[in-house]
Amino acid sequence: MTDHLEIFYRLLIAMLIGCAIGIDRNLRGKPTGMKTLGLVALGSALVTMAAMNFALDADGYHDAVSRAIQGVITGIGFLGAGVIIHEQSSEKVRGLTTAASIWVTAAVGIVCGVGWWRVALMATALILLLFTVGRRVEHFLHRQWMRKSDVERADISSREED
Repeated sequence: MTDHLEIFYRLLIAMLIGCAIGIDRNLRGKPTGMKTLGLVALGSALVTMAAMNFALDADGYHDAVSRAIQGVITGIGFLGAGVIIHEQSSEKVRGLTTAASIWVTAAVGIVCGVGWWRVALMATALILLLFTVGRRVEHFLHRQWMRKSDVERADISSREED
């Protein structure tokens, strides 16, 4: 017998985690956001739970859950690939963080579907920490690199004048 309230909580938590991850993407003007990543996590949890026949634990469903997880991860790769853009003029690749956020949101949804709340919440905290701290570290390193490049260019320029 399934506990519909437990199923609802698993789906709700997955969706809210996806929304939290998506808010960061929304605030940065990225092509995915709160609704998209909320749906990714919700769908991943739903598929995982369906593979478990909506039982509250995976006992006896390991093969089915494994196949469902493989299908979600493979399918989500196509969604992630859709946000990666290679700009030929500048030789820059954009959208990798957004694609990775889609992938990791699916993984957190799977974890919610299995019912591992603590793991899902720990992963969410780490994801949001990485978005916040990682952005600052990247900006700092970029500024340092640009200063170093400016000094090297000035040094090369002064040597050419000699």
